[in-house]
Amino acid sequence: QVQLVESGGGLVQPGGSLRLSCAASGSIFSRNAMGWYRQAPGKERELVARITSSYLTIYSVSVKGRFTISRNNAKNTVYLEMNSLKLEYTAVYYCTLGNGDDYWGQGTQVTVSS
Repeated sequence: QVQLVESGGGLVQPGGSLRLSCAASGSIFSRNAMGWYRQAPGKERELVARITSSYLTIYSVSVKGRFTISRNNAKNTVYLEMNSLKLEYTAVYYCTLGNGDDYWGQGTQVTVSS
């Protein structure tokens, strides 16, 4: 049974930073891609960033240069470092595991507000 548990969300002012973490159980972590998605109120869920098992990364245009995705296979954990946060980044952030986003975490709320 694979489980993903996100942490690190919270309230931050515009221009601030947060670091999200997602810890995965199970033994398939290192062989699979990991991703971060977000869903803002009234909007569709969208891909934020993705990292493959070979550490290739992709980012949405809206966060490129502000967010960094990384992974630590020894800890079965993926991270999302978020800098220069904007009001419109307020959303529930979800991590995923699997080349087809087969597993999803429960989400962590990020609120950017002054």
